[in-house]
Amino acid sequence: MSQKDLAYSADLDRSYIASIENGQRNVSIVNIEKISNSLNVTLKEFFNGNEFEKHTKSGR
Repeated sequence: MSQKDLAYSADLDRSYIASIENGQRNVSIVNIEKISNSLNVTLKEFFNGNEFEKHTKSGR
């Protein structure tokens, strides 16, 4: 998923997504939830890398 697609899906700015990715921002839990919802994972799965990897490999 591109930054642009993620930003659109999460209702966030693309430059905000880029700055998160580059470690230039601290992210609020509200925005983390928006991102996790856009990725179709729960917050628990979002923070548990093993679960997230399973879902991304299965196409969820």
